[in-house]
Amino acid sequence: MPSKPKKPCAYPGCPALVTGRYCEEHARKTNSDYEKFSRDKQTKRRYGRAWKRIRDKYAAEHPFCEKCYEHGFLVPVEEVHHKLPLSEGGTHNRSNLIALCKSCHSQIHAKRGDRWHNH
Repeated sequence: MPSKPKKPCAYPGCPALVTGRYCEEHARKTNSDYEKFSRDKQTKRRYGRAWKRIRDKYAAEHPFCEKCYEHGFLVPVEEVHHKLPLSEGGTHNRSNLIALCKSCHSQIHAKRGDRWHNH
């Protein structure tokens, strides 16, 4: 199956052609800006060294996106997601975690309206 054509980076003035939304440089910048200015400070405090260890161990044990795997695709894991968000009473318990690729992770958050405030 042919891949989609590349399009310009969504960052204003950047001419780089990309397959996602931003080029690597601007993806880092927009994520950094989000973490610094837009993300809820209470939520940010819940993610520390302990979470990094839990996330890395879970990702090592689940090397493929669990959603894609259900459909027969082997896509490497890029995110570990909380099924019930910490802000809604979720925990770092393994039963509340799922390994996802960036696409599946973004779809979940877009449907919830978390990052882009589409309530």
